[in-house]
Amino acid sequence: MAVLFLGLEITIKRLKIYAILDIETTGGKYNEEGITEIAIYKHNGKTIIDQFISLVNPKRPIQPYVVNLTGISNKMLRSAPKFFEVAKRIVEITEGCVLVAHNAKFDYRILKLEFERLGFKFERENLCTVELSKQLIPDLPSYSLGKLVRSLGIPMSDRHRASGDALATTKLFELLLNKDLEKRIIKASIRLEPKRQLEPKLVAIIQSLIAATGIYYMYNKSGDIVYIGKSKNIKSRINQHFVGENPKSKKIQLEVTAVSYEETGSELLALLKESAEIKHHKPKFNRALRRTIFSHGLFSVKDKNGYLILKIQKIKGLKKPITTFGNIQSGKSFMNKIVEKHDLCQKLCGLYNTKGSCFAYTIKACSGACTGEETVDTYNAKVQKIIDYYSFKSKSMLIIDKGRSIDERSAVWVENGVLRGYTYYNLNFQVTNTDILSTLITPLEHNKDAQHILQSYMRRNKRLKVIPLND
Repeated sequence: MAVLFLGLEITIKRLKIYAILDIETTGGKYNEEGITEIAIYKHNGKTIIDQFISLVNPKRPIQPYVVNLTGISNKMLRSAPKFFEVAKRIVEITEGCVLVAHNAKFDYRILKLEFERLGFKFERENLCTVELSKQLIPDLPSYSLGKLVRSLGIPMSDRHRASGDALATTKLFELLLNKDLEKRIIKASIRLEPKRQLEPKLVAIIQSLIAATGIYYMYNKSGDIVYIGKSKNIKSRINQHFVGENPKSKKIQLEVTAVSYEETGSELLALLKESAEIKHHKPKFNRALRRTIFSHGLFSVKDKNGYLILKIQKIKGLKKPITTFGNIQSGKSFMNKIVEKHDLCQKLCGLYNTKGSCFAYTIKACSGACTGEETVDTYNAKVQKIIDYYSFKSKSMLIIDKGRSIDERSAVWVENGVLRGYTYYNLNFQVTNTDILSTLITPLEHNKDAQHILQSYMRRNKRLKVIPLND
């Protein structure tokens, strides 16, 4: 139950209870993360009165860089409880409390996301100690948790583990409470995401939409397209635009008078069509996606000993990458996976900077290309196999994905590494009849962004059906 501010300091002190928490996650794509560990300390403003700490099995792999950061591995979580098994305890310990976290926006989003997956609406007042620290202790060089508590003399152990970070946040919060003598900032900083009252025109637009995968177009009163987007749930995504508090959402709410959509069934087709339509129409609120959507690529060179070196670099000039990434983090995550899967050398893949052997060699997980024990031909054959697999050069294939109905599939046509177009077909149709299928293709323009979308989608969706085409 939310606590009303009654204007009396003594009442606030007596009633306000806090749930100070920290969450560790799998990392990965926005809103696809899962919780790996959670720690909650229930606090009455003076001392801890209850606590809950648990590892959580996220039912999805942890990104390698997160494993390195937290020390939490997939193996550690195999026997851990799943989120639905700890959800009741989380609800109980936070009931009637203000959630407190360092960068509360992140922890609150992740917690709400996990509850949404269970079909439960989780809503609490929340308070951010980053925001609070900037107001009460201004002009510090950094407000990251580690540097902040160190500068304030607050002891900290188990950094990047939920219990250690939550306990440090608790000590920080106690210090902030003591500094805020009149409790004005505490009251101003506590917020509950409000249920916004939508304008009738926006309500009508949402009611006309469907909860399906596709692309959508937003129009102003003159009929101009002002925004194009894609979503796996068009209705839900438009609703997010219409209740959003960020500057772009507020501008959209003022300008948009109509929304149209095109159902694609396939997320891949939604991504490809969104990119093509933004380039064609150049909507005013799509400035970011008018530019190239990837920044880094996978490149290969030979070292002085003849070994093929793979490395993630920023894309510059005319040199074409083997495959592309939206940022360096996703590139490094990819590199970690292929090194482990294909028995490559950490040193030759830029993951371990050393003049001697790589770390994997010391634990017998590298065959010794870094020491010369693995021959050039043997090692290069493994690398070349990866280059051939991830490069689109000379590849001709059909990428089969979901359709717009249960008995329909989509097919994206790639010929000699070039995107040609797409079509839909009924499951009763023999997809192997490519001559007939080719006459049904709706063209799509091939460009660097389209190739990036294809490659990254295929990397993420390992179970995607791909049919090679004969020359």
